[in-house]
Amino acid sequence: MKQAQLILEDGTVFTGWSFGYESDAAGEVVFNTAMTGYTECLTDPSYAGQMLVMTSPLIGNYGVPPLDAADDYGIPRYTESSRIHVKALIVADYSAEFSHWNGRLSLSDWLKAERVPALTGIDTRRLTVHMRERGVMMGRIVSSLTPCETGSGCGDAYGSVNWVERVSCRDIAVYKPAGAAKRVVLLDCGVKANILRSLTARGLEVVRVPWDCDFNGMDFDGLFLSNGPGNPERCGVAVEHIRRFLADGRRRPCMGICLGNQLLARAAGARTYKLKYGHRGHNQPVRMVGTDRCFITSQNHGYAVDEQTLSDGWEPLFVNMNDGSNEGLRHKEHPWLSAQFHPEACPGPEDTAFLFDRFAEMLNS
Repeated sequence: MKQAQLILEDGTVFTGWSFGYESDAAGEVVFNTAMTGYTECLTDPSYAGQMLVMTSPLIGNYGVPPLDAADDYGIPRYTESSRIHVKALIVADYSAEFSHWNGRLSLSDWLKAERVPALTGIDTRRLTVHMRERGVMMGRIVSSLTPCETGSGCGDAYGSVNWVERVSCRDIAVYKPAGAAKRVVLLDCGVKANILRSLTARGLEVVRVPWDCDFNGMDFDGLFLSNGPGNPERCGVAVEHIRRFLADGRRRPCMGICLGNQLLARAAGARTYKLKYGHRGHNQPVRMVGTDRCFITSQNHGYAVDEQTLSDGWEPLFVNMNDGSNEGLRHKEHPWLSAQFHPEACPGPEDTAFLFDRFAEMLNS
């Protein structure tokens, strides 16, 4: 393996060895605390534009599953989309040998095939502490040491790019289980495959539309707002379409996940802000507001809702027990709710999968 460096925006340098595609890369450097699920993480569209640091030291030991496997609706069976979305992968110890009943190829071979750089031998503990203290920042992977500044080698500031536009579907697609009685429009801002699986598994017809599609003229029973990457302020077109939906006198059900929570909040008049280093992992504790019920959740986001700016009629549904940030919303009268975390998980705990059941119940009530 060839030596390469990760150079952060503030000039901090980490030296390691390349085990992916050998090329330079630039993006926002973020960390994920999960111990498993690197396959799902790499294919999660919410990581578009980011270089992913896995804090779990051993990565690659169970290989990569069949990438062409799909269910009856054509939804990927073992990944969260059809390709890798991260700009680069950074780990402490890459396992070149893998062992798993479902493993088909090594992580290194997969990264090389998709032209994604990766580094091993990095002190990810020191890197993670550095980002927790100073916040996430832009960085780049290079083969020579050169000072790095935002806009000069590290690429455009992450929040200035509309990453949703880059990962959303281009055309409308329909997933219809046999006997489906209710139709849901899913606004694709970078939807994970398991959200599609979770909706179709409950007998719902899903009409997947691009992020900027004006769905208000379509025939449907409920609206679902997906996860996705980047700054919600860049999605003004989608927010305006959601705002029109909320103003519709029919009061049809709506549910949002992750970025969907932020877009729903902005459509309701609230503001969003960037977290210092975000929530990325499988062990984030959230409490349902007004109860003693606490759930362990899977999360992947760098922005949050300022619940102090919520308009009348809205209230927080969940709160993060680590930092007190908002983890979901609901309307006091109408069938509208959202979660900042991932109730479909994959990977991660499925403690909150009941939210999909609640959405299905709202459609049928």
